[in-house]
Amino acid sequence: MYHLHREQWLDCTLDEAWSFFSSPRNLDRLTPDAVGFKITHLESDVMHPGQIIAYKVKVAPMVWVNWVTEITHVENGRMFVDDQRVGPYKLWHHTHRFEEKDGGVLMTDDVCYEMPFGPLGALVHKLFVHDQLQYIFGERRRLCAEIFSGGEATSESGESLGASPHTEE
Repeated sequence: MYHLHREQWLDCTLDEAWSFFSSPRNLDRLTPDAVGFKITHLESDVMHPGQIIAYKVKVAPMVWVNWVTEITHVENGRMFVDDQRVGPYKLWHHTHRFEEKDGGVLMTDDVCYEMPFGPLGALVHKLFVHDQLQYIFGERRRLCAEIFSGGEATSESGESLGASPHTEE
């Protein structure tokens, strides 16, 4: 089991952050083009428990996989959880949290995930998946900083908050 933890301060109100992140269509804006992410099924633009979202993601040149997630928990304005139902991972549980802090919003992502195929999956994680997730969440951090603060996300002391990646194995 692996764990990825990211925090980022956003220069916006909680309502603005929630409005943006609770709209599944905005996932396109936060996913790097190189990932080849495409939403293929979305019945409602309003997030709700039980919502199913289907995507295609490019895992290698000309190799696409289907990924289906379910929004399993929603606490309006505070948090939501998406769990993989079909896709490239044996397990994917992603908790998104939002908290008013320092005149903005502290956004926290916690992802618990497990690779399929036992030792082979562990090798693929080490050689490819770990770095790919660091890239995806790094780009997401950069894009959120552009969207919400017009630049680098920082604390009141000027310390960068966006670059707090933490992946445990």
